[in-house]
Amino acid sequence: MKDSLRTLCNQFIEDRDIIKGTFKWESSYMYPVCANLFCARGVKPDEDKLRECKEIISQQTGIFSSFRGNIRIPLICMLSLEDHPREKFSSAQEIYWDLKEYFRGSDYLALTAFLLTDDDYSQEKLARGRRIYRLMKDEHPFLTSSEDSIFAVLMASSEKTDEALIRDMETCYRRMKEHFSDSNCVQTMSHIMALDSENAEIVSDKVLTLYEAIEKAGRKYGKHHELSILAALATMKIVPDQAARDIMDADAFLAEQKGYGALGMDKKTRLMHAAMIVSDEYVPHDTMEQVSLTGTISMMIAQQMMMCAVMASTTAAAAAASAHH
Repeated sequence: MKDSLRTLCNQFIEDRDIIKGTFKWESSYMYPVCANLFCARGVKPDEDKLRECKEIISQQTGIFSSFRGNIRIPLICMLSLEDHPREKFSSAQEIYWDLKEYFRGSDYLALTAFLLTDDDYSQEKLARGRRIYRLMKDEHPFLTSSEDSIFAVLMASSEKTDEALIRDMETCYRRMKEHFSDSNCVQTMSHIMALDSENAEIVSDKVLTLYEAIEKAGRKYGKHHELSILAALATMKIVPDQAARDIMDADAFLAEQKGYGALGMDKKTRLMHAAMIVSDEYVPHDTMEQVSLTGTISMMIAQQMMMCAVMASTTAAAAAASAHH
């Protein structure tokens, strides 16, 4: 294992444990995703700052606010990375109300509002985001839902035309659908890949080469929300075979850690977390400040999609438990 990757792996576990210690009784799937927000920036979570940011959200929102939903813990973590968290959160709230002119309120929209605080957003961009969302819905009326609003709004900053974005999405969607059956997850992949400036065919090839390289190494990579991480990796400057070897190394490291052994996370989730850590090797820390249409934002979106998957599964589990009682 490369020294830089070993350092990242160690930091990931440390960060996960700090977050878990600060926020007990949350979903065990949320801690690793939040840990990676710090890992990607090369910053250690500060427990006092995390508690301060938790208080900011409590003070500035009502009990039914979308900012207090399933996005709450990752939002606290992202806020704690800011120099001026109170001002940052106020800005996100203002943007959220602007977004609600164009989209239905949801946890996903609250997340979008926070991401837009780093962008020079405007009413024109929000209107363009709404147009792109409608075009997505025209292509896939049953697949497109509130979680896709994140992509539509971020795509509004793209230099590609609306038509080119939809064309690239469709190219990627059709290529991925030949290999993966989960239509919703394939659509998410296609959105991430369309944000890339490279030719849609080239990005599609990179995803498939990376997936096959992991399979050749004898591992089974997940075929559902885990795929968004591979899509994001493919938008970065990676050599698929080398990236696959790094993922194997990170996975072997995680297998030895608490929470990932026989009684911990399943192997597909662990492999996804390994891919997530490897992505940090390719994201320069100084660019994490900018929401730009690069591998950086693609990875951030992929992580948000993982959060969305966690949110969905947590809600489903709660509903099942309530029905049982």
